[in-house]
Amino acid sequence: MATIQCGNVQFQAIKAVLFDKDGTLADSQTFLRHLGRKRSRLIDAQVPGVQEPLLMAFGLDGDQLNSAGLLAVGTRYENEIAAAAYVAETGRDWVQSLSLVRSAFAEADKVFQRKADNTPLFEGVREVLRALSETGISVGIVSADTTENVKDFVERYELGAWVQVSLGVDRGPGKPDPTVFHQACAALNVLPENVLAIGDSAADIEMAKAAKAAGCVAVTWGWTQPTQLHQADALISHLTEIQLFKG
Repeated sequence: MATIQCGNVQFQAIKAVLFDKDGTLADSQTFLRHLGRKRSRLIDAQVPGVQEPLLMAFGLDGDQLNSAGLLAVGTRYENEIAAAAYVAETGRDWVQSLSLVRSAFAEADKVFQRKADNTPLFEGVREVLRALSETGISVGIVSADTTENVKDFVERYELGAWVQVSLGVDRGPGKPDPTVFHQACAALNVLPENVLAIGDSAADIEMAKAAKAAGCVAVTWGWTQPTQLHQADALISHLTEIQLFKG
């Protein structure tokens, strides 16, 4: 158990910290821009005319990615459903539309292969994870990405010594629903009231509040386009702003 200070705010009796992945630990915006464009082009090749609406739905505008948009914070399933809705608007049956989108998403995955290779760690991640571990704080990652991708990220960057739980959203509700947060708490055998959430989006903040977490720290380094994060308990611009005190 420890006290964690972020800026001028202290969080006491903390037993675990749950991090978001993309935009918090992983620099993902360049990869996501390329992925969104590829998915849109592949779908447009079969359903001409949907590329621009899809790009807007994903939150892509030229070289800008909306850090609060569908591609940045939505689950894979949510992205599939949104894309399939645009395909269905062309008169195709729903099952056909969803199948077409899933096929295009799978084809895009083959182009980019291992996501973890394209989403490097932000500066200071290893140091803060090591410090948390040495202080006796359990660490987990809860992401809107798939569980497979979260675990692969941990393996790729050799974070397993410090990260005890790696969870994504595969078929259940995504953030801000607190389900994945509660699953991580159960896996770590801690109560939400002793867990601090650290993330980069309003979805992370709302999830932490819904889960009745000890608090939520919002980070600002993940995206070029700023996000509205004023509802967080604390706001930090670098991982070095996380200070730990035992006991």
